[in-house]
Amino acid sequence: MKTVWPGSWSGWQRTAALGMLVLINMFNYIDRYLVAAVEPQMAESFFPPDQPQELVKTRMGLLMPAFMVSYMVVAPLFGWLGDRYSRWWLIALGIALWSLASGGSGLASSYLMLFVTRCLVGVGEGAYGPVAPTVIADLYPVAQRGRALSLFYAAIPVGSALGYLLSGVMLWWTNNWRTAFYAVLPPGLLLAVLCLFFPEPQRGQVDQAEKSNLDSAAPSDRKVTWRDYALLARIPSYVLCTLGMTAMTFAVGGIAFWMPRYLSEDRNAGSLDQVNIIFGIIIAATGLLATLAGGWMGDTLRNRWRGAYFLVSALGMFVALPLFIAALWLPFPWAWGLLAGSCFCLFMNTGPTNAILANVTHPAIRATAFAINIFVIHALGDVLSPAVIGFIADHSSLEVGFLVVAGFIAFGGLLWFLGARFLDTDTKLAVPRLEQFHQRPDQP
Repeated sequence: MKTVWPGSWSGWQRTAALGMLVLINMFNYIDRYLVAAVEPQMAESFFPPDQPQELVKTRMGLLMPAFMVSYMVVAPLFGWLGDRYSRWWLIALGIALWSLASGGSGLASSYLMLFVTRCLVGVGEGAYGPVAPTVIADLYPVAQRGRALSLFYAAIPVGSALGYLLSGVMLWWTNNWRTAFYAVLPPGLLLAVLCLFFPEPQRGQVDQAEKSNLDSAAPSDRKVTWRDYALLARIPSYVLCTLGMTAMTFAVGGIAFWMPRYLSEDRNAGSLDQVNIIFGIIIAATGLLATLAGGWMGDTLRNRWRGAYFLVSALGMFVALPLFIAALWLPFPWAWGLLAGSCFCLFMNTGPTNAILANVTHPAIRATAFAINIFVIHALGDVLSPAVIGFIADHSSLEVGFLVVAGFIAFGGLLWFLGARFLDTDTKLAVPRLEQFHQRPDQP
């Protein structure tokens, strides 16, 4: 079958658009994980030793939920806008908002001000998160979508790691946690301006062309009603993928926020700046390689294994589980290797799971489908886990909190394993299912 590309986009234009989205996503996660990297210094600034220290870890753990709550609340709104208006303009708006708010975090003079700026960072990222993957889905066909999305999501571990590395370098250089937040402001605003020069790809043209097996096909541009979104709950692959991502997000969110403190204070693996640098290198290397490997494996095996995207994701979780538990007990430096292995396996699902979301949803509601996914995985995932683990640590230890994380790793792998049987059918029905559903006014 001859592949039909959106509009008149050439190969280099698609590559440039994907490269821009990858770069933006990297800065997205740099901004997101600056707080985790400098949390002890921030806690000392806002809760000095001469003041009551009751539930300090719990309150610091709420900074990530502050960001996540605003992120997940506004994501459905911007997902709805992304199904109707220019996605590149929405992306530019989001980058500008989160960059300004992140810079404002460095100016915070109280815990309350810091809390508010982290909420505003979430608003900016909520404008970006639901719509960026849909641009990629409109640039690449199903057979290549896993690899394209894995490149996009490879920016997650790289950006997260750079957040740790940037904070570690800034702490070493200036001994001031605020400078890390100032450093991300100028490049963020520059990326926002560059987004305005990219054209909008036509929604769904690749999907329509593959469905009809024609050399050209018009994109689906019919109006979508609110009733159409109820169809998402009837797609088994979408539901199981979202629930598995929720369990994984709970686990990764807790690990990312509390691991630097755990390694530096509880395990004596080094000073905080040293731990941030080492942990950042591990996240960058394993995350990049695993995300790319997961996307490649999913695309390569999809014609050999039924539900390959699900199976690759589940396999990663099942292998990560014993490695993560062992890393909590073995001494250093051996624990570094186990921690690296578990991180590699946890990141293998990133490309495949997001390819599942894109492949089983109709282009007309795809941005909203991603937005609902974002809402669910964060509302029940990393919005809760930093504070939950902080609460457990206040009453027991971070080690006990991480054992709770291990349970969620196992649960996520099980959900994805169960989803494999539905994926092929749901992918084939992605376009016709909504068209048929829309023609049945008797549906609730």
